[in-house]
Amino acid sequence: QVELVESGGGLVQAGGSLKLSCAASGRTFSTYTMGWFRQAPGKEREFVAAFPWNADRTYYADSAKGRFTISRDNAKNTVYLQMNSLKPEDSAVYYCAGGRYLSFSYYGVSGYAYWGQGTQVTVSA
Repeated sequence: QVELVESGGGLVQAGGSLKLSCAASGRTFSTYTMGWFRQAPGKEREFVAAFPWNADRTYYADSAKGRFTISRDNAKNTVYLQMNSLKPEDSAVYYCAGGRYLSFSYYGVSGYAYWGQGTQVTVSA
């Protein structure tokens, strides 16, 4: 079992940047595809970005392309989400998620067995 703990959320003005971190427990982090999702009030949880365990490439939602960057440090059991040029519509609770050996369907919540508690990101206009 993997425990995930997010950090780095907060309040930022539009156009600003935040870097989220997600620390994972355990020794098998490198075997997990790691994803970031977000959920705004009254909306479904949506995919933001994924970094597959086999690292052939990274994946982004259209809303994140060109502004967000997902990265991981397997030695530190940590995945990051660098968010630049933030917009008010990026405001949400951001969750990291892990799926062991997940090699397809990165965009759906069902592929990820482990979830963090979430960190709030608020972007003011």
